[in-house]
Amino acid sequence: MTTQYWLVKQEPEDYSWDDFVRDGATAWTGVRNYAARNHLKAMRAGDEVLYYHSGDAKSIVGLARVKRPAFPDATADSPHEGWVAVELAPVKPLPAPVTLAQVKADAALKDMALVRISRLSVQPVKPAEFARIVKLAK
Repeated sequence: MTTQYWLVKQEPEDYSWDDFVRDGATAWTGVRNYAARNHLKAMRAGDEVLYYHSGDAKSIVGLARVKRPAFPDATADSPHEGWVAVELAPVKPLPAPVTLAQVKADAALKDMALVRISRLSVQPVKPAEFARIVKLAK
């Protein structure tokens, strides 16, 4: 199967990249948006993930990988609601953060979901977009 690419957002005050690295892996729980949930359901083990600090930071700071695909989210009020989580593991920090301003200024990234659907907490990333972000981080 072909690797898929994703971006997940997190407030660094709630769960920063450093917290993620310290933990070694985490269940990505608490997603309560239907579109974002559908993206979680589409994730497969081995898929690559961009870790984005939202809030004031507004930058992509690291690379992660899907360790375990969708499973019931233990933080949901009821298992019948259909909310899911995935397990993510950190791979490495980016050499330099890629800011939202950089993404918006780059013509190759103008159609990226991060620009078009900015509030979505879990979003797909096209392979060329992923490669461009990694290149911008160097």
